[in-house]
Amino acid sequence: MHGPVYPLQPVIPPSVEALSVVVHRAQVPVWMPWPLPVGWLFTGVACAGDDRSGGRATAVACSGPGPLGGMGELILVAEELGVGLGARYAGMDAPDPGPYMDVGKPAQAKVLAGGRPTPLWHVSGAPADRAVFAGEALGMWLWAVVWPEQSGLLMYDELVLADLRDAGAEIELVPCGALSPRLIEP
Repeated sequence: MHGPVYPLQPVIPPSVEALSVVVHRAQVPVWMPWPLPVGWLFTGVACAGDDRSGGRATAVACSGPGPLGGMGELILVAEELGVGLGARYAGMDAPDPGPYMDVGKPAQAKVLAGGRPTPLWHVSGAPADRAVFAGEALGMWLWAVVWPEQSGLLMYDELVLADLRDAGAEIELVPCGALSPRLIEP
């Protein structure tokens, strides 16, 4: 019904080596805020795809102090059309955010993704415990899923996203934290 379904690979605990493995096999961007917001850490990575086709969707988790206090968590997903990994973390049934975005209105958030201004629209229909934004970057879906919902204010800052496939030695400077349970059980 949904076409080819790429398998979700086992979630990899956060380490520079694990991140490098996903980066090298990914066919889509591996987005990470860079530099990370103050106090934030890389907390895990996941990908969907098989050995022949490589990673067709990537999810990078980060966590740190929320803009209104408490802890905040962010998962950035890059995926080809119809893969559905972003929808899984967003808590939605459809594989793509298109039907849930009102692109007739101005984008609610903007990030700089790969050096280009990238509008992100609020995605309706997600559970109330999270804020979900989506848009397009480098011809792929870009999802930003933030917990708790009020930490979505992070998306209104001048967030700069780097595609880690283009990173050099900087990837070794990524600060790592504990594995985000949201990657395992969204």
